[in-house]
Amino acid sequence: MLYGYVAADPASRNDYSDNFFGSIDNLRKNYASEKIAIKGDIQAAPNMASSQKFEKTASIKAKTSEFDKDENLIKSKTKSYNAIIQYEQNLGQKGNRQIHLLIGINPAKFENFYLELQKIGMLKDTEITKVDKTNEYRQLNAKKISIEKMLQSLIELKSKGGQIADFISLNDKILEVEEQLQGLGVELGNFNTENEFCTVRFSMYEGATEKSISFIHRTKVALEWTIKYFAIIAITSLFILIAIFVLLSIIDKLKIIAAVNNKLNQ
Repeated sequence: MLYGYVAADPASRNDYSDNFFGSIDNLRKNYASEKIAIKGDIQAAPNMASSQKFEKTASIKAKTSEFDKDENLIKSKTKSYNAIIQYEQNLGQKGNRQIHLLIGINPAKFENFYLELQKIGMLKDTEITKVDKTNEYRQLNAKKISIEKMLQSLIELKSKGGQIADFISLNDKILEVEEQLQGLGVELGNFNTENEFCTVRFSMYEGATEKSISFIHRTKVALEWTIKYFAIIAITSLFILIAIFVLLSIIDKLKIIAAVNNKLNQ
């Protein structure tokens, strides 16, 4: 009876321990910014030290017995908050379906949107993480300046005379540096104020929601369990006792045979 109250059904939690998005590569990174109050006489560099760049992610896992209805509700909420579904994955057959959504939401609407999604289905797990990305943003800007200077130097060298082989090698180097600069531009583009989003990762699983179990049903299950395992223990004990009895009888017979042999030898 005690085990029935304390133990949880393993089937009701095996879907929620896994982090679906942890195994997916190349997911869109969303960043936001906020002003930092600078105390003292420290002079902050404009648009750099006075602004914190961060990545804020909420994870929600839910279970529902009305999968189609709740899926439409999620997408309706997303649209009403002017959020963007940046990744969607549907898995499983009817009766055992899953949907995983990565949603970009305006930082100012993040908290309300997060609370609204928690009302969909039966909530199983929630988590919010916030990671400071200010140093990473500054390093990317510094790297961009460095690459731009390198590119400018290479272009100036190209204007000077030289052998054709050197000219071709220099041109290849310029193309390589330009590719690096373009890739860096894409990374920095995620930090732009017009692209600012926070991320909500929503995973919903289809299945019957748990119902409360009555005391009578628990008593019935406990009684069935008791009878079953009492019978197993009783039968096992009987066989063990029979085996011990047979073994003792054999030992006793062997002792008698040994005693008779000793008398005959004398």
